[in-house]
Formats: sequence, C-alpha cells, structure tokens
Amino acid sequence: MSTEPTTERRLDSIPKTYEPQAVEQRLYRWWEESGYFKPAGDPARAPFVISMPPPNVTGALHLGHAITATLEDIMIRYHRMRGDPTLWVPGEDHAGIATQTVVERELAREGKSRHDVGREAFVERVWEWVTRYKSRIQDQHRRLGASCDWSRERFTLDDGLTRAVREVFVRLYEEGLVYRGERIINWCPRCNSAISDLEVEVEDTPGTLY
Repeated sequence: MSTEPTTERRLDSIPKTYEPQAVEQRLYRWWEESGYFKPAGDPARAPFVISMPPPNVTGALHLGHAITATLEDIMIRYHRMRGDPTLWVPGEDHAGIATQTVVERELAREGKSRHDVGREAFVERVWEWVTRYKSRIQDQHRRLGASCDWSRERFTLDDGLTRAVREVFVRLYEEGLVYRGERIINWCPRCNSAISDLEVEVEDTPGTLY
C-alpha cells in the first residue's frame, strides 16, 4: 500500500494566505550568508556601484526610503544579472543636530534637559539612540530584501568617512564652491543652530501680504 501523500493532502498543507515571516527572513539570511550580495562577475566588465544615500538615525525608515531602496535594488540586480561586478554599499547618517533634537525631546518627556544630565551622559544617550535606530534601519532594509553588501556597511561618523568629508569640504572651499551666503534658514533659538525642515514646528499666524 502506497504511503505517498495524496494531492489533496499536499494542498491542505499549503497556507491559504502568503506568510512572509515564514519565508522571507530565512531566504534573505541564506542569500547574505552565501555571499550573493558581494561583488562578483566578469572582471573585464565595467563595475557598477551605488552608495546608498544614508538614512538619518533620527528614526525608522519611511515610504520614501522604501521607494529609493526599491529603485536602487532594481538597478543593482539588473547589473548583477548582466554579469557586471556589482556593489551596493549600505550605510546610515548620524544627522548631527536632528539626532540631538530627537534625543532632547526624549529627555524632555522625562522632565530633563541636556544641561541637567551633563555632556558625558547626554553623549551616551545619543549613542544609545544611534545604536538602536541603526540596527532598526538595517533590519528594515533586510526585510525589504535590499541586496546590499552588509560587510561594507558604513556610518557617517566612521573614522574614514569623517576624514573624507573634511578633505572634500576643504577642497570645495578652496575652489570657491562652498561659501557662506545670505539666505532664509530654520534657526532654532534653543539649539542655537540651523535645523532641518523636518524638525520645524509649523504654526500658522494671521498676517498681511504686501
């Protein structure tokens, strides 16, 4: 007597709806561990490289990041399938003042300011935030299926990157391409610094245009 399961039984074992948590993370881990995202292909062909515009560690990824990652992943996978040596470099941005602002907001909910906790403790809180959200951003990109080479992942406060930024800005300044000019900015009187549009609290007030 055959012990082979019937077609009906085999179909019963297939979930009625797609369950991504049972498939996607396992497959992505296999892709990453197998080195499929590392540059490979015909060395005679021109390499194709994208450096991911690094998301700010001020919070989690949003729909704009997801769209950007999707478009970049399409280009990366296209060149990889063509046999080009292909590299997608992932990373995150420290976002200086913006990150300081969100950590100060977190402290304010505890009834404290950065002056109350002191410089060392505040810097420690900022690094705690950075570590938490860097990890979250990396996990979100993995869940999106982004085929980055995570062995080359960079953070904008890494030693090599900060040296490169200083070098580039000094060169641009010496060439007259970076300069201080007069323009309207978002000035925060509490931080005593310019801040991003995302950190501005907009308040409508009646006025007259003339």
